[in-house]
Formats: sequence, structure tokens, C-alpha cells
Amino acid sequence: MAMSHWAGLFSTAAKVNLLVLVVSVVFSWSSLSDRVPEFALTKIEESDIKDDSRKEPITEDDADPEDLEVFYPTHQWQTIRPGQAVPAGSHVRLNLQTGDREAKLPDSENGKSDTREERRRKRLGKVDVDSNSFTSQELKKALAKMKESEKAERKAHEDEVKKKFRPIEQLKEEFEKLNMKMETDYEIMVKLIGKFNSSASTLDEKVAALYDLEYYVHQVDNAKDFLSMGGLQLVIDGLNSTEAVLKEHAAFVLGAALSSNPRVQIEAIEGGALQKLLVILATEQPLTVKKKALFALSSMLRHFPYAQQQFLKLGGLQVLRSLFRQKGMETLHVRVVTLLYDLIMEKMLLEDSQHGDQMEEKIQQYRQVKLVPAVVEQDWCVVVSNLLAMPEHDTREKVLKTVGVLMAFCKERYRGDPALSTTLSLLRSEYEELAAQEQREGDKDGYFKELLGSVNTIIQELR
Repeated sequence: MAMSHWAGLFSTAAKVNLLVLVVSVVFSWSSLSDRVPEFALTKIEESDIKDDSRKEPITEDDADPEDLEVFYPTHQWQTIRPGQAVPAGSHVRLNLQTGDREAKLPDSENGKSDTREERRRKRLGKVDVDSNSFTSQELKKALAKMKESEKAERKAHEDEVKKKFRPIEQLKEEFEKLNMKMETDYEIMVKLIGKFNSSASTLDEKVAALYDLEYYVHQVDNAKDFLSMGGLQLVIDGLNSTEAVLKEHAAFVLGAALSSNPRVQIEAIEGGALQKLLVILATEQPLTVKKKALFALSSMLRHFPYAQQQFLKLGGLQVLRSLFRQKGMETLHVRVVTLLYDLIMEKMLLEDSQHGDQMEEKIQQYRQVKLVPAVVEQDWCVVVSNLLAMPEHDTREKVLKTVGVLMAFCKERYRGDPALSTTLSLLRSEYEELAAQEQREGDKDGYFKELLGSVNTIIQELR
């Protein structure tokens, strides 16, 4: 009986001591938690206390953020239900009387407490990427706001694009209203020829039609179609117009259609185009008209020995020679020299090439073209060399090439020309200086070095 009594007293004393120890630990931990600053929101709450089932309580770290039920603390102690996530920075304690975990908001430093909504607004108003500073619901709301902002920016960009470009549906409607459709080159040329040939068309409309035709007949196939629909003869007849502007554009279209197109060249010379072009060049006409006529003549003569032969028979060289005696035609001089150079080189290169059956026939055609003897006879040697006095380097380059080609036929004439000797000496001095400057700048094979070489070659041959 005495032993039972002492055992009861010992058990009661042990319980009291244990209770005192637990209370001391709680007050000590609570006192420490009160010292945590209010802004330390990233502190993670952990607890070693287990519930009656001997399992760890569910915390924010253990549960899926999508499934957490958030505990909203106040400044009064409230019981934390199992599965609730306690916001970081809250004060947590164990109620020894009930055995429940409780939490509340910490007191602010100024003695006043912020409401739950004010604290939420403060957290959401700050840019803080630390996930421990927010609850899952707050993060969801922040993400939703980001998505809304992104959608707004995308919508603004789409609106800006729509302002600059019209939708395809609207364009289709407008095209249908205008009754527009894609036309072939053939159909367009038919309309342009009709407008040019119509007596109801004004002068400006006819000029506009010729201007557009020149663009299309540059293509070989279009030029053949232009021929088959009768447009070529209409343009040739336009060379007889009393309107200078019509002559100019008719010659321009003719030259474009003739370029590298043998079939059109044959039809044009049979249609009387060569005679009409020479008349324009031989009579008094504006410079613009003669420039386009010379372009058409060059397109007809190149690579067409029959046309070259007819050109010489009709006195074409004399007509070109007359351009050097007419005032205001200086810009045509280098074009004429370039044409002569091309025709002479064309024949020389063909004769030096390998012969075949078809090539031999063409060589025979070129042998009937006595171009060089006519050039020497009409004293083109001096006419060409006099152009070396022109100041443009591009003009000098073309003239030097022509003089070099004519050297074999005009050597004696050049040796007796003191003006040419003086001009060549001046050119050599000028190009020696320019070539040296090129070399100092690192250009060893420059443009002026090439011109200097041409001058030195001519001087050497004349010695």
C-alpha cells in the first residue's frame, strides 16, 4: 500500500516536471519567433511535431500546390486544420490543452497590424520571383495577369499590322469591283498596238502606248509576236510621222525589237526601216530623235551582214560622217565610233574563228561587206583620232580601241598627223601619273594602267 502511494506521487511529479519543461520550450520558441522581422517572408516554417497517427503533418513542401488549402492567419490565434498551408512568416504554436496547432500574424513593428488583404496587396504589388513569398493562388493570379498582358500586346501588334496591310478578302472584293484580270503579254501588246493605231487616240496616248511596247518587245518571243500581229510595220511607218516625239518613240520600239533577233531584222529591212532611219539621221531633227534612230540603226546592223552591205550601198557611212559636221551632235560622236569598232571587230573575230559549213556561209556574207576600205577612203582615221582630245576617260577608252583596230589600215595617215602625236604624248603623261597614284593606293592592275598601256602600244606602232 505504501509502495503504491509513493508510485502515484512519483508519477504525478514526473508529469508536472514534463509539463513545465514543454511550456518553457514553447515560450522560448515563441519569444524567438517574435524577433523575426516582418519582412522575412521567405522563411520556411517547419515542424517536428507529429499528430496522433505518428505521421508528419502535411505542409506546403509536401503537398501539391494545386491541392493546398491556404490558411489565412489573423492577429488572433486560430487552429490549423490538417492539409492547410500556413503562409510564411506566421507565428505557429502547439496548444498544450487541446493538442492543436495554432497560428497568427506577427505584430508589426509600429504596434499596428496590417489586415490580411493589405498584406496580400503588398506582396502582389512587388516584383518578387521567390516562390516562397507567395501562395499558390497568388502565383496563379500573377500568371493570369502576365498572360492577359501578353494577349494585349499581341492584340496591339495585330491591330498595327492590320492598319498597314489589307486582308486578302478585301483585296479580292476590290479586284472584282474593278473587273480586273491577269492578261498575257500578247493580249497587252494587242491593246497597245490598237491604241497606237487608233485615230481616236491623242498624241499623248500614242506616245504612252509606244513607251509600254518598248518594254515588252525586248523579249525575243514578244518581238516575234509583235511582228506577227502587224505591230512592226506600224512602228516603221511611224518613223515618217510629222510629230518628232512619235518618231523618237517609234525608233526606240524598233531598236528594242531588232536587238539580237534575226527574224525581226530581216522583216525590218524588207519593210524599209533602214532607209527611213538614214533619212532621220541625214535631215534636221532634234537630238533625242537622232539618238533613238542611231540606236535602232545599230541594232539592225549588228550581226547582220546583209544589212551592213545595204547600209554601205545607201551611203550610210556618209550619213554618219555628216553628224560630225552638225552642231549639237557631239554626244552622238562616241556612239558612232563605238558602232564602227563593233562592226569591224565582229568581222575580224568571225574570220579568225574555226570554220564550219554554216560559219563558212556567214564568212562569205561578211566578205561582201567592204566596211574598212570605205572607212579609210572617207578619212575616218582622222575623224576617230581627233576624239582623243575629249576629256572623258570613257570616251578616250573607246576611241583608243578604235584607233588600235584602224592602225593596220591608217598607220601612214597617223604617222603624218602631228596633232595626233602631240595628243598621244599628253595622254601618256597624264595616265602615267594616274596609274602611279593607283599603284600607291594598292591597285596594281587599275583602269588608268590599262589606258596607259593602250596609249603606249599606239605610240610604239607609230615609231
